[in-house]
Amino acid sequence: MVSSDYPEYGYTVTIRLEYPNKIGMLGMITTTVGENEADITAVDLVRTRGKRIVRDLTIGVMNMEHGQRVARALRKAGARIVAFTDPSFLVHTGGKIEMHTRTPVENHRDLSQVYTPGVGRVASYIGANPESVWSLTSKANTVAVVSDGTAVLGLGDIGPEAALPVMEGKAILFKELADVDAWPICLDTTDSDQIVDTVKALAVGFGGINLEDISAPRCFEIEERLKEELDIPVFHDDQHGTAVVVTAALINALKIVNKDIGQLRAVMTGAGASGVATTRMLVAAGLRDIIVFDRQGAIHRDRGDIEGNAGKMWLAENTNPRNFAGDIRAGLNDADLFIGLSGPGVIEPEDLARMNSDGIVFALANPDPEVSPEEAHRYVRVVATGRSDYPNQINNALCFPGLFRGVLDVRARTINEDMKLAAAQALAAVVSNRELSEENIIPSLFNSRVVTAVSRAVSKAALRTGVARRSRSHTGEHMPDLSPLAH
Repeated sequence: MVSSDYPEYGYTVTIRLEYPNKIGMLGMITTTVGENEADITAVDLVRTRGKRIVRDLTIGVMNMEHGQRVARALRKAGARIVAFTDPSFLVHTGGKIEMHTRTPVENHRDLSQVYTPGVGRVASYIGANPESVWSLTSKANTVAVVSDGTAVLGLGDIGPEAALPVMEGKAILFKELADVDAWPICLDTTDSDQIVDTVKALAVGFGGINLEDISAPRCFEIEERLKEELDIPVFHDDQHGTAVVVTAALINALKIVNKDIGQLRAVMTGAGASGVATTRMLVAAGLRDIIVFDRQGAIHRDRGDIEGNAGKMWLAENTNPRNFAGDIRAGLNDADLFIGLSGPGVIEPEDLARMNSDGIVFALANPDPEVSPEEAHRYVRVVATGRSDYPNQINNALCFPGLFRGVLDVRARTINEDMKLAAAQALAAVVSNRELSEENIIPSLFNSRVVTAVSRAVSKAALRTGVARRSRSHTGEHMPDLSPLAH
């Protein structure tokens, strides 16, 4: 059972204070912070100057207004506010990524090899042998993270400039977790044709394309067209990354409650990109009874307002076997599983009492879940969220680094359903039966076994389904044979 004292602080601020260097002042300051419902996470001495002392207080707060309220209270208590900063801004200053060279250039000989004239011979060789681009450039280990900034998690349509730091963060996770070189590419267009044409034109330099934060329903069309027209894998993480991690978590949650996926009655809120893809994957895994709700209510076969939306049309045709048309509260009657991929507060905790015993709730809206996790635990057996400050975080970063590592290792041409299901099964298996519990159904993002397990499973599935260009066991490239006898 999760205690009710889990932190709800979604923001951190650092306040630099100057105050009289006398006994009791630091205690008064910490008391003031506590009385204003904030949490001190670090206290650092900056300097002592005569009768004055300067310290940095790093404080967990609920939002920026809360942080400013704490600062005002500290000022009233006798401290001077020297600076008020958000550490997240400091991390992003100047950008979070940069390029490093693998080959040093320290003299003319180095220069002649990495650039002219030596590069000309390599370029000519690639021109005559196009497949060698995989071994003679960085293509084999590079992924493009492409977004138009129209559906950034928790922020919505914020545009390509504002999406850039999000894509930089994604690139960091690729590198830190799976040693994949990724580069953010934010496009200043929302036209599907322009996005497809642009990605096709730049794809020559990449071993894979990760689409990110592109709004539905355009994201479906863009991904499908790129998958058909490119010979490298294209993966829309908001759809399929979510689907993989949710499926993995459900595999383990069902072990806890001793239920079979084919016998479940499930309810989902959210029929956007992640909702449609997750439903598709769960149905493929054996889920037969799921009702999906959008803002207008349950999606069913008689809904006339979903014409032209391919994702919702698929849901109408392949889910809701009883053609239920009621509201979400009625939909929860006798349900075993609730999945939220929508927004905060869509159901009340008391609504979960309608569910069957040993219920499962995945409330994944971030930062504010569809239902309070603390309250949900009063009614159901297993709870997961999208937040890092609760147990069982459903995080796409558990999928995409390892999945692309596996894809690149065998130079797969595409990412198919078998590969995604293999990723989900491998991710679930990282949590052993001995480790499995209500509060541990999905591994930590920092579990070193995750990337290895997922990448190996994906590589094997790619080989098994015939979409790999080479065996994973191939550890090096043959040097090109430039002798006359070789031609």
